[in-house]
Amino acid sequence: MSEEFPTPQLLDELEDAQDVATPNKKRGLSSNRVLKDIFAGTIGGVAQVLVGQPFDTTKVRLQTATTRTTTMEVLRDLVKNEGVFAFYKGALTPLLGVGICVSVQFGVNEAMKRFFQNYNASRNPNMSSQDVDLSRSNTLPLSQYYVCGLTGGVVNSFLASPIEQIRIRLQTQTSNGGDREFKGPWDCIKKLKAQGGLMRGLFPTMIRAGHGLGTYFLVYEALVAKEIGTGLTRNEIPPWKLCLFGAFSGTMLWLTVYPLDVVKSIIQNDDLRKPKYKNSISSVAKTIYAKEGIRAFFKGFGPTMVRSAPVNGATFVTFELVMRFLGEE
Repeated sequence: MSEEFPTPQLLDELEDAQDVATPNKKRGLSSNRVLKDIFAGTIGGVAQVLVGQPFDTTKVRLQTATTRTTTMEVLRDLVKNEGVFAFYKGALTPLLGVGICVSVQFGVNEAMKRFFQNYNASRNPNMSSQDVDLSRSNTLPLSQYYVCGLTGGVVNSFLASPIEQIRIRLQTQTSNGGDREFKGPWDCIKKLKAQGGLMRGLFPTMIRAGHGLGTYFLVYEALVAKEIGTGLTRNEIPPWKLCLFGAFSGTMLWLTVYPLDVVKSIIQNDDLRKPKYKNSISSVAKTIYAKEGIRAFFKGFGPTMVRSAPVNGATFVTFELVMRFLGEE
């Protein structure tokens, strides 16, 4: 158990009035920081959707295809049969939903970083609560960065799972007009809820997001910490470097979780009335492996990796620049 931070004593009230006020001031700053984290994360999420939606639509079509197909075949058929705007099918849901999800990811990650900063300080007998450096330029051990991201991923899964399922179902329906099963996001939500399938795929989403975002933020923060180690503050790191760090972090995320993402997409796209697969990771994995071999777990891998760099570069640099604009403290 960690020791509690010392608090000002009553006998010192008159002499140390400024010290007594400091904890309340810090609480106010902390609340203000949370709001900034959430807002900056939301803007980062919007940037992520605008850059990444065409790539994501292509990836989902490849992952859920019932016959072997290539990226170029998907692109050609999509444009020919549904038009260029089909790349943004289902974009309204992620535009709203991903903005919220990314704000949760970054908000929880930043809150956990502050938690560990306080925790680490509490284990130092020579440091008081007023000496804790809560600035974003204060670095942590790499294992703690992983836990920060993992926590954000698990919390975010309860939002991401239904949002991603709605997006996948809208992206994969090829009919137009009155033949469409879902008329839009709200119609999709109502029908999924009526069939008890709105939270389908929560468990694989939780595993993917937990480990994926743990890796994501670990890699990014390790690169940022290396720059801070040269004497720069976080705000002094050039935006182009932040963009590259985000691009590399996103690439590492998908390298570690992509096969599980394929399984998740299949579970979430399965017919709820007449499902082909049991709602379990092992069942889907065994079925698709028996049918197509190891390549089944890497459908859509190419578009995903191409998408990953610009999307995550845009997400991180947008978040960091918004935080700079708002002021960290």
